[in-house]
Order: sequence, then structure tokens, then C-alpha cells
Amino acid sequence: MGVSSHNIFNHMIISKKVEFSASHICRSPQLSDEENLRVYGLAANPNSHGHNYIVEVAIEGDPDPITGMILDLKHLKDILEDRILKVYDHRLLNVEVDSFADKVPTVENMAIDMWNRIEAHIDATGRARLFSVRVHETNELFVEYRGKA
Repeated sequence: MGVSSHNIFNHMIISKKVEFSASHICRSPQLSDEENLRVYGLAANPNSHGHNYIVEVAIEGDPDPITGMILDLKHLKDILEDRILKVYDHRLLNVEVDSFADKVPTVENMAIDMWNRIEAHIDATGRARLFSVRVHETNELFVEYRGKA
């Protein structure tokens, strides 16, 4: 039984959270210094600033009738370690993450990049799929991305 033919009584979402620290510079080369300051505020500091990020990845699907799990949680942990933490943790995102060589590493762009890094690796059986990636930049600010519509 694949995700598309799920029983609504068994269909569920499971989430895993990881944390990392990174710095970034929110400046667009297409904007003047004044425009960057207006758009990004203090985050436009050319010397960078950092955050302690929290990322929540949600997986949806139907539990396997034998294991009772949507997917192997060790597999999910390994994906997040390899495809998120090894890439982002303790990095200056603008310089050390290729995805941001030509785009501003806003929390929105980070969520899209993380989705793209993990989506294809979630489940080979067709039982589960990536539902959302939520990136908390601060206690008051987060973005949730659910893929392309």
C-alpha cells in the first residue's frame, strides 16, 4: 500500500528535530548598501552574524503493518546528519554552502535547500514522503516549506 492509497485512519505525520549553529550574511549584490540595510536590517552586516537553528523535518505516510513505523527512524537520523548537519553546522553559509553562492541564505532559501537535499532520500519503498521542512532561525521566527505545489 503506497502513500497515495492510504487509509485515513492510519495515515500520520512523524517529525524529527535537529539543531545546528551557522552564520550568514543577508545581502544581495543586486541591491545598494542602503537598500540592503532597508531590506535586511542589521542582518545585512557584511561581517556576518549567527544563529542557533532548529530544523524540524516532517514525514507523512502509513505505518508498516509489521514494524508499526512510517519509516526507519535511524535512516531518517542518518539522512539529517549527512544531508543537513554536515552541510550547515558551524558554516558561514554564503561561503561554505554551494547553494548560496548566488542567492541570499535567508531562512526561506535555507528551507528550500534542505528540502531539495533530503526529499529523494526519505523512502525507497513508497510508504512515506517528505511532508515539510521547518527552519527556526530564532524563538520568534521560523519558516515552513512543503515543496512545490
